[in-house]
Amino acid sequence: MKIALMDSGIGLLAATAAVRRLRPDADLVLSLDPDGMPWGPRTPEDLTRRAVAVADAAAAHRPDVLIVGCNTASVHALPTLRARLEPAIPVIGTVPAIKPAAAGGGPVAIWATPATTGSPYQRGLIKDFADGVTVTEVPCFGLAEAVEHADQTAIDAAVSAAAALTPEDVTTVVLGCTHYELVSDRIRAAVQRSGFPPLVLHGSAGAVAAQALRRLGEQPAPTAEASGTLTVLLSGREGTLPEPALAYDEGRLLQAISPAR
Repeated sequence: MKIALMDSGIGLLAATAAVRRLRPDADLVLSLDPDGMPWGPRTPEDLTRRAVAVADAAAAHRPDVLIVGCNTASVHALPTLRARLEPAIPVIGTVPAIKPAAAGGGPVAIWATPATTGSPYQRGLIKDFADGVTVTEVPCFGLAEAVEHADQTAIDAAVSAAAALTPEDVTTVVLGCTHYELVSDRIRAAVQRSGFPPLVLHGSAGAVAAQALRRLGEQPAPTAEASGTLTVLLSGREGTLPEPALAYDEGRLLQAISPAR
């Protein structure tokens, strides 16, 4: 089984690690775009062009499924990618976990990039899945970029700034950018209020990994032999995990248990 994941940068690490934990025997293809990142400031048309190129690079390795490990790319490019690759290669998008978060009753905060915060897309998800629940949209200025470069000082500053915009009574935080899942412990520590119940965080990595297996008709096999290989594509060129990836548990996990292709 071969599973491909794509993103502009290392935001795909959380979903990749989730896949690796479920199926250590699966071969993984990671397709990143260091030449074109970040994708967030690009126009939807330009972003879609970059995403198609990154997806085509992954598709050349004949994966059984492709995970779009990026919220922004899923918003803008998913229909184009599905039209281009399916049914030969199922394409799994990443959507903020607003529905399960709202099921807990709230109040809920959605941490997302400034471009996504307040967007018709996010407002539509709130309307569809969180009607009647108090939801606060929190723009996280510079957080994805800081995580991408493993800039610890910038991560702390961005998390603190977003926490200051998060109401004190929030019980649940939706991590609306895949990069944020890499620093979930720091987000929890910044938002957790003394005397309140433990904060609930909702990311997308586990759900996306499970959905990919479902689309393939496969079951989790976390005790399988760790025989899966790892191929890394950097704007189409074979390479290695970017150095900042190794600052995170997810990146170190991949390096430790994924032999070179």
